Amino acid sequence: MSSATQLKQKHIRRFRRKRHVRRKVFGTPTQPRLTVFRSHKNISCQLIDDFKGMTLASASSLSKDVRSQVGGYAGNVKAAELIGKSIAEKLASLGITKVQFDRNGYRFHGRVKALVEAARKAGLKI
Repeated sequence: MSSATQLKQKHIRRFRRKRHVRRKVFGTPTQPRLTVFRSHKNISCQLIDDFKGMTLASASSLSKDVRSQVGGYAGNVKAAELIGKSIAEKLASLGITKVQFDRNGYRFHGRVKALVEAARKAGLKI
């Protein structure tokens, strides 16, 4: 099997996992959905109200404040922890303390787990 075929199969498996997760997770106005996206170089998360179809808050390793704290490369656990802390602070200012977590088809380990654990330490209930 070629590497292009393997990459395509990997994406297909992730989207299949994503569909299974999204069947059960739905963001409400009182308990919005926190979704995570990770690429090789960056990580980001959004808080989504699925009733209105609106993004309430977001945090990304592409923002200037996080980029200055991390240094150059932002696709690591340190950046994920900073993103988790910053999203929890933004949610506290909005008065939101509890969210539904959408791992977006990614396995719950590494950067995704570090983001969630940092958000929990900052006072967010997931």
